[in-house]
Amino acid sequence: LKGAGKTMSFTDAAAALAQLRSVKDATEIKKMKKAVEIAEHALQATLSQAAIGVSERDLANELVIQLLRHGSEPSLPFSPIVSTGPNGANPHASPSERKLKPGDLLIIDWGARWQGYASDLTRTFALGTIEKEYQQIYRLVQQAGEAALSAARPGASCGSVDKAARKIITDGGYGRFFTHRTGHGIGMECHEAPYIRDDNEQLLEEGMTFTIEPGIYLSGRNGVRIEDDVVITADGAKTLCSLVRELITIG
Repeated sequence: LKGAGKTMSFTDAAAALAQLRSVKDATEIKKMKKAVEIAEHALQATLSQAAIGVSERDLANELVIQLLRHGSEPSLPFSPIVSTGPNGANPHASPSERKLKPGDLLIIDWGARWQGYASDLTRTFALGTIEKEYQQIYRLVQQAGEAALSAARPGASCGSVDKAARKIITDGGYGRFFTHRTGHGIGMECHEAPYIRDDNEQLLEEGMTFTIEPGIYLSGRNGVRIEDDVVITADGAKTLCSLVRELITIG
């Protein structure tokens, strides 16, 4: 275009469009809620296959099948993450041939797409009896997510939401093991504005949708992450998810 219109001036509208897209209307939120419901039903159908001895990759493959069976569009927001034990200490692990073992934590990070809108959820499960420290970090992550949700409201900064979650984990002694931002916007893209990180002073507005996903990652051992999709309402924020956030033992 610049070559053809040498006398024209061009202005990048990416920032303006990102701001417009970050605030969702009721129809968009309804579609996102449906994407969350599809993802939740797919996970529930998959968990019956989460037995000791099954590989991460096989469980991830089953989850993809269930996402499609339960109505997700074929273009998933991302390939599901299924990680256990030391692999769970990597927030962006890829499913491997590692088999589910007693005493491990199992992280499942997955999402569906409905009429162009994405969901992005994470739940962590205990495989049999787990160490007390793993129970402790799970509780911290759970409390951090609750603190972030409570801090999210119109007029609050993205950074204040991140700080609310990070304070819980830091005060619990695991601050250096929370290695990523608390969340990211979600909508037609899995990652879009607003970004929930401590240095982002952007103010939240009613209709903004984003993830809250604090985590603790113990290198070489195990990890915990709990992720919900939330929407800013007139007087606070509410989760679009219905899955419980308590620790569930399977296997």
